[in-house]
Amino acid sequence: MDTDPSLAFLENYRFLAGYNRWFNERLYDACERLPDEERRRNRGAFFGSIHATLNHLVWGDRMWLRRFASQGVAFASLTEAVLALPAGAMHGTMLYEDWAALRQARRALDAAIEGWTAEMDPAFPLATMRYANSKGVQREHPAWKALTHFFNHQAHHRGQVTTLLSQAGMDPGVTDLIARV
Repeated sequence: MDTDPSLAFLENYRFLAGYNRWFNERLYDACERLPDEERRRNRGAFFGSIHATLNHLVWGDRMWLRRFASQGVAFASLTEAVLALPAGAMHGTMLYEDWAALRQARRALDAAIEGWTAEMDPAFPLATMRYANSKGVQREHPAWKALTHFFNHQAHHRGQVTTLLSQAGMDPGVTDLIARV
């Protein structure tokens, strides 16, 4: 099969964006079966609770999407409303105390991520990305490395949330990437 590698990169990220939305819907549905106090209960995870871990994912997605949007390529899906972060927000900042607002923000982000990958030019993953990390250290590498990290970061923390749900007696159901094929 002769495939342009840049198109294969792009198809992979579009696939991951769809999986991201699918998994988040399933995950949030499972979380909603818990009372709010159980979602907020400190369960000893890195961010403490299910609610705080899901807040971190919103923060992380926005932070990375802001970096992608700052690379000199216009992405209509990455609007300021979708990417808004309060001044000084860090990895543990609680962006949304309210569960419904957190879920609404997640849905908006997932739609923007799918839109962003749909409009992404095949050359973008191969371009050099330049930005400062959260400690102000200047970074430079191919965008595909950051894109891969972006989706891996989501999978990592969603895995933590599925563990926390299991500990709370809640089964999120099938979450395998290949199950969404």
